[in-house]
Amino acid sequence: MFQFDTVAELRAWVQGCRQRGERIALVPTMGNLHAGHIKLVTEARALGARVVVSIFVNPTQFGPNEDFERYPRTLDEDCRQLREAGADAVFTPSVAEVYPGGHQVVTRIEVPQVSEGMCGAARPGHFAGVATVVAKLFNMVQPNVALFGCKDYQQLQVIRRLVRDLCFPIEIIGVPTVRETDGLAMSSRNGYLTAEQRAQASMLYQILSETRAAIAGGSREYAALEQVAMARLAGAGFAPEYVCVRDAVLLAVPTAADDELVILAAARLGNTRLIDNLTVSLRHKG
Repeated sequence: MFQFDTVAELRAWVQGCRQRGERIALVPTMGNLHAGHIKLVTEARALGARVVVSIFVNPTQFGPNEDFERYPRTLDEDCRQLREAGADAVFTPSVAEVYPGGHQVVTRIEVPQVSEGMCGAARPGHFAGVATVVAKLFNMVQPNVALFGCKDYQQLQVIRRLVRDLCFPIEIIGVPTVRETDGLAMSSRNGYLTAEQRAQASMLYQILSETRAAIAGGSREYAALEQVAMARLAGAGFAPEYVCVRDAVLLAVPTAADDELVILAAARLGNTRLIDNLTVSLRHKG
C-alpha cells in the first residue's frame, strides 16, 4: 500500500493507474477507522477499482466549540487496517496541503435545501465545510466512484446534490450502516462514551426502530411520532437534539405522495453526540 502526503505524489500515481485503464475508487475518512470504514474499503475493492482512502481531519467542518483538537488520530493503526483490507493507497495530507491559503479564507461551497435543518441547524457551517473538502478531494483524486457510509445520511444527500449540481463525473455509492451487536451505529466518536453511557447508547437505535415500526404499521402522524421519540430519548438519559421524519431524497417534510422516508436523529450522552437514521419504504403498504 502506498502512502502519499502531497497532491503531486497522489496525482502522479493516479495518472499511472489511468494509463493502465484502471478505475479509481475513493473512500474519504477522518481516520480512527472502525469496521464501518473497512466495509467501505471492501465494497470499493469489489468494484474492481484501485482504492484510495483519504485520512484527513477537516477543520472547516468543526464548529468553534467542537472536538477538532481532541478528535482521535490513529494513523499507524489506520494504515495497518487498510493494508489488511487491501487498500491500494492512503492519502494523508496536512491542513496546509489541503488549504494552502489557509482554511479560514478558503472558497466554500454551499449546498442549499438538503443542508438545512437537523445537523445543518445544530452545527452551523458544518455542511459547507464537508462540501468544500469533499469537492477538493474529488479534484485531487479524480475518482470514478466514491463511497460514503449511510450513517451520515444528511451528509450523503449533500454530497449527492454536490456531485449533481457541479457536474462531477463521479458515481456516489452509499454503503449501509455497520452496527454493533446491540444495534449502535459504529462511529469514531463512540470511543468517547463511558462504560455506563455505552450501555445506554443502543437505545437510540431501538427508539428509531420503534418509530419505523409505527410508520410501517400505518401511522402517518409524523410530528407526533417525532415528539414521542424525543420524549423516549430524554427518558432514556439522552439530551435529544432532533428526531425528524423526512422524505429520503430532498429531506423535506413528507407529503402523502412520499413513499420512501428516512427517520433521522441526533442526541447527546454526556459530551458525546450520536447520530443515526433508518429508512422506511411505504410502497405496497396501502
